[in-house]
Amino acid sequence: MNEQESLAAAINEAVHLREHDPAWASAFRIERQRLEAQLPGSFIDVQHVGSTSVPGLVAKPVIDILAGVESMAAADALVAPICRIGYTTSAEFNATLSDRRWFMRWAHGHRTHHLHVVVHGSTAWHEHLQFRDALRTDPGLLARYRELKQQLALRHAGDREAYTQAKSSFVRAVLDAA
Repeated sequence: MNEQESLAAAINEAVHLREHDPAWASAFRIERQRLEAQLPGSFIDVQHVGSTSVPGLVAKPVIDILAGVESMAAADALVAPICRIGYTTSAEFNATLSDRRWFMRWAHGHRTHHLHVVVHGSTAWHEHLQFRDALRTDPGLLARYRELKQQLALRHAGDREAYTQAKSSFVRAVLDAA
């Protein structure tokens, strides 16, 4: 598989959930160190978010990384440097996002990392961390989200966007309750 075929396969990858893997925390730390070494001084803080950051939660095996920057102008200035170190992005998709820039890293036709560059301290920054921390501290909430993800993965196995959208009301309810 050449690089373009690998990228196309990763972009169109189906939703497959896996049981939590403790190695995901290590994979995050390795990638955070790589980002900080390759782009020194670019980020105020870098956090592991998303389902791979929550012990006991099923997840697509994609490490979600939240990187905080000073401003959206700083995020935009990082697009080319981030792409030079092995990520790809979609200008069209990013144009629909007012509060973040999205990047994907992949290998052998599978997504490995998502990088979300947001303004440090912004609503987007706080909501990512708030949702992660709520799941980490509330076993009942974790169990409900786990069940929902499993149901939605079956229903939307071939449509990652539909899967993500279908989770949004649950996420919003958790954030609104906090």
